[in-house]
Amino acid sequence: MSKESSPRGVTTGNTYTDLGATTAEAYEISRTSRALARETIGDADYEDRVRQRCSIAVGDFTMAGLLRFQKKPVEAGLAALSRSAPLITDIRMVQVGIQKKGHESPVLCALDHGADLAAAREITRSSAGILALRDRLDGSVIVIGNAPSALLAVCALVRDGCRPALVIGTPVGFVKAAESKEELRTLDIPSVSNEGTRGGTPVAVAAMNEIITIHAELKRQP
Repeated sequence: MSKESSPRGVTTGNTYTDLGATTAEAYEISRTSRALARETIGDADYEDRVRQRCSIAVGDFTMAGLLRFQKKPVEAGLAALSRSAPLITDIRMVQVGIQKKGHESPVLCALDHGADLAAAREITRSSAGILALRDRLDGSVIVIGNAPSALLAVCALVRDGCRPALVIGTPVGFVKAAESKEELRTLDIPSVSNEGTRGGTPVAVAAMNEIITIHAELKRQP
């Protein structure tokens, strides 16, 4: 099996692609998990594929029912990847978790930016990094898996005129996590989020990686 990708698969149906599986055992584990998710959740469209992968990421099929999709976010993400638009993350764990194969987009982390702003305003490093990256947000894909403060900063910038191609916002926790995702869903931009306090890095990374997988599959089609 190639180290670059698992066997080719169509975007829906009984075949499956996992860009991260580099051995037969790894691919079989992934394929079996996806088959269970496909049977439980359904496989009608791209959004079902994201639901499948996010449920697998947390080991709980109830996650599928908590996900919310606004304004055709998968299609928006695919278009951004086709332009090699930057992928901007809130924390290092999200940056590391995003699949680097199958696309040519740079993957940036907000924590590498805005340190002086965080100190001056006494705000979180992730939200300061988002603010510092304002000039790079238009047309980008923003992936927030941990920090509600970063997602709220994104929402404020969108209300001020910034236009990211897609925002994946699934921060976890009891302080402003649910509220930040509710705020995201009021905006006139493509987004993936989930209801409530659950979520986290695994959900955000899974959503992004499924969009990357679909992008790679589409590129391989004749």
